[in-house]
Amino acid sequence: MLDFLVKGGPVLWVIIALSIAGTAIILERLLYFRRINTDEEKLFLRVKSSVEKGHFDEALAICDNNLSPLSGLIRVGIEHRGYPETVQKDVLKDAANQEVPHLEKNVSALGTIAHIAPLLGLLGTVTGTMKAFGVLGQFGAVSDPSVLAKGVSEALITTVAGIVVSVPAVIFYNYLVTKVNLILIKMENQVNTLILMINSVGRPAASSARAEPAGRPADAALGVSALSDWKSRKNREGDA
Repeated sequence: MLDFLVKGGPVLWVIIALSIAGTAIILERLLYFRRINTDEEKLFLRVKSSVEKGHFDEALAICDNNLSPLSGLIRVGIEHRGYPETVQKDVLKDAANQEVPHLEKNVSALGTIAHIAPLLGLLGTVTGTMKAFGVLGQFGAVSDPSVLAKGVSEALITTVAGIVVSVPAVIFYNYLVTKVNLILIKMENQVNTLILMINSVGRPAASSARAEPAGRPADAALGVSALSDWKSRKNREGDA
């Protein structure tokens, strides 16, 4: 194994360093998405049940115990429940946008590794070939093929190493990008649902309070009834 690394030259060491960085990024992202993975439907129903009862502190506690982008959005929505719907929508969209950097962390770096690993392998191929031809240029005809082996080995080893690093990096990069896009689409679709859930609490009472002046609903009803009786009595007197 050590001989393999020595024959690959300095370019191979760079490719190995990139493979270690790419592996660390992949493991960190997989663990992160596993940590934030939660049953969103169950979480939404639990929070909705608490909100409908007016137990907002309980709903916030549920959000704190479930670390996910959805629970973060729900928490922001509950904390801004007293604001108009337009303000709530803007706040929730801002909160969703703030989750993007956490979701996309190091994903672009993984994409960079996937793209430059085969290029470094190609660079090793070129440098190895140059070394082989340098030997031929220095000694002319070479009777011992082992003299060319060093340059040829570097060319082949770095090419293989670049491809081996690039293929899984591309696969996991596309997987992570798709995962992030699905989460963002879900969050965007959940904004209006959250607003409706939060504002549905106490809406009938609020509507009736706005429709009738405080402290005078009975007086208004009596006034309409008395006016109707007076018109009926005048009509009967006119007919008589």
